[in-house]
Amino acid sequence: MNSEGNGAIWTIVVAAGSGSRFGAAKQFLDLAGVSVLDRSVLTAARHSDGVVVVVPPSEFAGLSLGLESSELPDGFEWRVVTGGSTRSESVRNGLAAVPQIAEFVLVHDAARPLASDSIFERVIAAVSAGADAATPVVAVTDTIRFRSGDALDRDELVAVQTPQAFRAEILRRVHQQSPEATDDVSLVSDAGGRVELVSGEQRNLKLTTPYDLEVAAFHLSSSGES
Repeated sequence: MNSEGNGAIWTIVVAAGSGSRFGAAKQFLDLAGVSVLDRSVLTAARHSDGVVVVVPPSEFAGLSLGLESSELPDGFEWRVVTGGSTRSESVRNGLAAVPQIAEFVLVHDAARPLASDSIFERVIAAVSAGADAATPVVAVTDTIRFRSGDALDRDELVAVQTPQAFRAEILRRVHQQSPEATDDVSLVSDAGGRVELVSGEQRNLKLTTPYDLEVAAFHLSSSGES
């Protein structure tokens, strides 16, 4: 059960990718003895009344979470649905499985298994306080250039992370016309909604290459986490 004391909160954990850039379905790989997907679901569970896990069709029938019931909050629910051909379609499939009573919906990429409790708390607090959507961001440290050669002012840029939080009715509304976007906050922003940026964490990396998995394992070992 969510610990923030707000209306019902559900989280969609998007784990439907094929891992083409990684070379494998990274969400099912082991990360210090626990699968990437299980780590993401467990953190989401600590802040949610329920979680919808969106997986590739090939994984749907045999999926089981390797989580002990003692690790999950009392009354916690989880559901599994299949993803679509795009990230936005996968989110819509997950959203369709979220109960109508949910007041807030979070969307989290399974490929960010090191998202902290603090990040979840910050995005939930932002939408509870009145924002239509909230996303964690971190400063861009590299110099960014267009291929044409012009450089961008990195002080004006941020990198967007998940989990992202939304008022449920707003997230449902922006998905009604089956739009496509790389993240859901963009859809809310394009529709004129109020988006709040909260502090993300460099540690909340997205697993894109095998090297990222090694970095994530290093973070866990260096902090004494299992």
